[in-house]
Amino acid sequence: QVQLVDSGGGLVQPGGSLTLSCAASGFVFSNYAMNWYRQAPGKERELVATISNLSSTTISVRSAKGRFTISRDNSRNTVYLQMNSLSPEDTGVYSCSVFVLARRYWGQGTQVTVSS
Repeated sequence: QVQLVDSGGGLVQPGGSLTLSCAASGFVFSNYAMNWYRQAPGKERELVATISNLSSTTISVRSAKGRFTISRDNSRNTVYLQMNSLSPEDTGVYSCSVFVLARRYWGQGTQVTVSS
């Protein structure tokens, strides 16, 4: 079965960096686009970044462009989200996601808190 395990979140000061990881299993990872979503307190979940099966990338949150980078390592079945110059507005639960065989799967989420 499809499993996604998110990790790498934590507490970071404004201006700091974090790299999130999502380890995938249960499907042919290299064949599928992967997404990172986030949900800030009191807000709807939003799409942050997408990487295609051919490693074409899109950052969907305007404020994250130039600061966030999505990447993948098909040899490790892992997708990453490198986040730089973090601000308190980036606080939230970050989850990776994949759409396989007409169903969307989610990681359990990892908390990112940006605070001094």
